[in-house]
Amino acid sequence: MQQVDSDKDGISDSVEQSLLEQFAPHFFIGQHDCAGLPATFEPDLLRPTPEAENGTVYGQVFPVKIAGATAPMAEIHFYDLWATDCGAHGHALDAEHVAVLVEASSPDLSAAKWTAVYWFAAAHENTVCDVSQIARASALGAEEGGAKIWISPGKHAAYLAKSLCNHGCGADRCEAMKPMRTSQVINLGELDHLMNGSDFVASTAWPLEEKMAHTDFPPEPIARLNALPPDDIAWFNAGRHPAQGIIAISYSTGEAIAGSGGNTDAALALASGKTGNALQKSYLHTRRALGTTVRDVGKALGASNSKASDSKAPH
Repeated sequence: MQQVDSDKDGISDSVEQSLLEQFAPHFFIGQHDCAGLPATFEPDLLRPTPEAENGTVYGQVFPVKIAGATAPMAEIHFYDLWATDCGAHGHALDAEHVAVLVEASSPDLSAAKWTAVYWFAAAHENTVCDVSQIARASALGAEEGGAKIWISPGKHAAYLAKSLCNHGCGADRCEAMKPMRTSQVINLGELDHLMNGSDFVASTAWPLEEKMAHTDFPPEPIARLNALPPDDIAWFNAGRHPAQGIIAISYSTGEAIAGSGGNTDAALALASGKTGNALQKSYLHTRRALGTTVRDVGKALGASNSKASDSKAPH
């Protein structure tokens, strides 16, 4: 029996839906988010028209080729679509997403066991405040199923760790959060073969079409992540963060350790067991350095005043 492949991408509808359900993220949202919940949108309409704010998540599954990989792989995008962005500089309609790269245990995609390799979370994507992140699935405990994703209230930026919410331009706060019950996951299909009446994808009222058109797992971010310790989360974009540079955040610390240096292409990773000591040592070294500087300046000023007095004294 031939399997249906409505979006003509080489992966059957049934396998795509199974993957969407297996790896559906565990979203945490603000208890009092002014936008309520992600919405279902009216099918077969070109203009995005919210039908109900009910926790619907939309999905996209497509095959990908990764250099050096021998197993079949697929990229899955999960879109939380909101009726409004009600944060600072708010606007109607808000298309956000996270993604996961998965691999199959065999070429028989229907019978294969699928395992996640990397996760991506979009946060203020393609803006000056972009703090999108990428991490190994093993670092998140999300190899067999969905990762925990924290959605900042109002702006709906996605974070792979709750403690990352105050990064970027600093407006996000993941406080008073609650788990979101996903009511359904609807397959959007592909841009040239949309499914389930998702004509609203192509609307210029939001950047959903652009998000569907590109991969979230290009070689450069993956290479930078793989150079870091296995439990780290890394910024997706190099050098796009104001006064931050490229920073890797050790997930096991439960805190965000941010830092930057002269080289914005370098990554900073701090092991959890050394974090407190490192910060304490940094504080002590800074205090000592400042103390030494003050003393040196004081001596210099004293010597200068003494010379000035000598020059003015009668001979």
